[in-house]
Amino acid sequence: MGSRQVTTWHGRNITVAGLGVSGISAARALAGLGASVTVVDGGDSETHRLRATVLTAEGISVRLADAVTLPEGTDLVVTSPGWKPESPLFAAAAEAGVDVVGDVEIAWQLRGRDGREPAPWLAITGTNGKTTTTQMLASILTAAGKRTAAVGNIGTPIIDVVLADESYDVLAVELSSYQLHWAPSVHAHSAAVLNLAPDHLDWHGSMEAYAADKGRIYEGNSVACVYNAADPATEDL
Repeated sequence: MGSRQVTTWHGRNITVAGLGVSGISAARALAGLGASVTVVDGGDSETHRLRATVLTAEGISVRLADAVTLPEGTDLVVTSPGWKPESPLFAAAAEAGVDVVGDVEIAWQLRGRDGREPAPWLAITGTNGKTTTTQMLASILTAAGKRTAAVGNIGTPIIDVVLADESYDVLAVELSSYQLHWAPSVHAHSAAVLNLAPDHLDWHGSMEAYAADKGRIYEGNSVACVYNAADPATEDL
């Protein structure tokens, strides 16, 4: 399962990039742990403003129509999966010496905060079929009598599941290449790459970079790295 990273969140100034489902989940979780949270988003639609109103009422700052400027005092940026690595906000963070991580990385660091043994992660990625495979994995685990949930790039935000009152025996975790890019310390129990074909190259910049991010799912696994014998690229990872 990898070593658990202990992090103090109280009093930190954290910027969350993106006012979508994963961004809202991260913002609420970190604010609940005592961090001062600002959510930034380049949009300013009616939906954005409604979400901003709700979060503001919960004590979370929201800045709309500006996805470029790093809020003053930020000591960590938590990004939503779709934001590209070359986004101006991240360039500003790099210039200021501020780390950028994703919501999956935050979920990994939040495991076991209540003293319970963290549920191991069985991680799935691939260019095609990862959602179906993750759902199948969760069904197999349930049939085996395990308390589980399909999370990550599917269903309930992974931070919400990690912090839930309900305990889990194991999690079936679907991870996109975007999420893997921003999750440097995740060490799954076991992981599989189903297949590998050119995809999201505008985001990653090259096939090599895309493959490298997919391959992160194998780093530090404690039991198994599963590849597809019909797709040699997955074994190469």
